[in-house]
Amino acid sequence: MEYKDSKSSEINMSLLMTPSHSNFSGKIHGGYILSLMDEIAFSCASKYSGHYCVTASVNKVDFLQPVEVGELLHLKASINYTGKSSMVVGLRVESENIRTGEVKHCNSSYFTMVAKSEDGKKVQVPGLILDSIESVRRFARSIERQKQALVRINNFKSSDFRIEDYLPNLKSQNAKITLSQSKKSGLQSQKRY
Repeated sequence: MEYKDSKSSEINMSLLMTPSHSNFSGKIHGGYILSLMDEIAFSCASKYSGHYCVTASVNKVDFLQPVEVGELLHLKASINYTGKSSMVVGLRVESENIRTGEVKHCNSSYFTMVAKSEDGKKVQVPGLILDSIESVRRFARSIERQKQALVRINNFKSSDFRIEDYLPNLKSQNAKITLSQSKKSGLQSQKRY
């Protein structure tokens, strides 16, 4: 089996943010930033695996700071985890005010990418060499995120969902429940879409 270190996958990209990508409030549109993140995740995963890669999932995107027109957007990506055909790409997005040099952390996210052959089948990716405490931490964190995702999926399967278990939690939320008793029972048999 082949192994590579994460440095062989690192990609850094910087772009000037122009008015053509701003939203109605004059900030850079989040959708545009997400598109750039997807591009750099693709580049990172493809460079690492040596294959065309597709986005399988995106784990939690929080926009921490707005990006202003005229700032430089810096995107940094590297491989944090490798499975058989999948890779988790860790991304960090920062904006830099060109005049003052102030740098803001705008976003961090994790893209799961899958390597594909030319005929569209999944292919084996090189294993990841963990050569620092930080690389071990990132790899272990990816494993924990996978476990947590499975727990969430399993806890909310429509076949196993019991509304009674969650009604107390919903009372303190900004929602009004107007289900009749028969609808509450019927929820347990509905399919998830």
